[in-house]
Amino acid sequence: MAMAMTTREYLRSQDIDYEEVKHPREVTANRIAQQAHITGNQLAKAVLLHGDSGYRIAVLPGSCEADLGMLSNMLHERVELASEDDIRRSFDDCDPGALTPVGQAYGLQVFVDDELRDQSDIYFEAGDHETLVHMSGREFDRLMREAGHGRFSRHM
Repeated sequence: MAMAMTTREYLRSQDIDYEEVKHPREVTANRIAQQAHITGNQLAKAVLLHGDSGYRIAVLPGSCEADLGMLSNMLHERVELASEDDIRRSFDDCDPGALTPVGQAYGLQVFVDDELRDQSDIYFEAGDHETLVHMSGREFDRLMREAGHGRFSRHM
């Protein structure tokens, strides 16, 4: 599999300048960053959240984990990690576990951790376990201009 078609079409519709970067098959953020020779802070990973208002995507550095308490405070409701079945249903053109942070392409509200805003280059899952999307930090900010922002991650 390659980049998820929904993600590809959305990036094109938004006129985002990006490149695809192939890497050996990996499923964890730390191993993906190692294989791609990037830092965990440059890898934007997505987490699907579920709360009373429905599903949302939290995007944070690959070297961090989501602080659900901070996210709940920020969103003014209790949120929890969505199940694998929820992820498969919401991102049906992505490989299981290869969640893309471009949640707006799937009709989801997106929140980006502020730590990603200082990166000169950003990489993220393309929808499979062998391809990353690479773009400048400026392009990533443009892509996420409608997303909410805040501090909700902590280093692992």
